[in-house]
Order: sequence, then structure tokens, then C-alpha cells
Amino acid sequence: MQLDGVNKGIHKNRKRLRVGRGPGSGRGCTAGRGDKGQGQLAGWSAAGIFEGGRLPLIRRIPKRGFHNRHGLIVRSVNVEALEKACQAGSEVTPDSLRAAGVAKGIWHELKILGNGAISKALKVSAHHFSAQAKEKILAAGGTVTELPGPAPVVRNIGKASRKKPVGG
Repeated sequence: MQLDGVNKGIHKNRKRLRVGRGPGSGRGCTAGRGDKGQGQLAGWSAAGIFEGGRLPLIRRIPKRGFHNRHGLIVRSVNVEALEKACQAGSEVTPDSLRAAGVAKGIWHELKILGNGAISKALKVSAHHFSAQAKEKILAAGGTVTELPGPAPVVRNIGKASRKKPVGG
């Protein structure tokens, strides 16, 4: 490396490019916008998915299925995972399973499934239990507590009518 090449390629105070200032500037005449088309007009900008006027890719791809944006995400944990992660007599809650790394990710409700065997007596609290899981936990001497989910939204309850009753 040579001393005169230390600052080569570094341009701290580079002037901005002034387009449309005559043919001598190199960006005169059409100002870098091309000769024809709607892009040459002032104030025109394309959307991110714009593809030059043809049907965008997002509209060409077929859509399948339905994604319920209001649906709850239910995380399932098997009984064998409780056997490995928890000590005998401990209290198992959704928060403790999240902290232990058994129920990772984003979820709203927890369901315990009956895959595997359990020999420890655990106090398990979850939103849902399969019949097999409930049976295995109780057989091992543990307890099962079902947690309430979010309150359901009540719809189609009409207001009291303001009309006067028809008298006879």
C-alpha cells in the first residue's frame, strides 16, 4: 500500500447529480428517464409490484385455502415431553413450559396430547387435554386443570324494540 492511495475512492462531499441541465451535463434532455412512456412524466412513480403494465405476479398466482386471521393458534405438547422436562411433583403451566423451551414459538392456547408414557405425578394446567393424556396423567398420580380460554364474542343480540306494543 502506498501513502498516496490511502484516500482513493473515498468521496465524502460528493455533489448531488443535477439532471435536466442541458446536453453538456451528460444527464440533460430526457434527464435519464428515457424517451417514451409514462415514466418520463413528472410525479409518476410505480408501485412495488408494478411490472410495466402486464398482470402482476401476485395476481397471476392461484390462491388456495383460507387463513383465519382471528383463529387461535394452539400449541400441542405430548406427555413424553412433560416426562423429560419436568420433575416429579412440580406444577406444569403454559408459562413454565414456555420458559423450559418445551412450547416454543407464538401460540395462544396449549393442548396436552397422550403420545408417550409418564411416570411422574405432575400438576398439569393447560387449555385442552386429549382423553388419553388426561388418563395417563391421572394414572401417574397427577392432577389435571383445564384453563379457560378467551371469552367468546357474543353476536346477534338484538336491542329492545322501541316500537309501542300493539294494544287492543
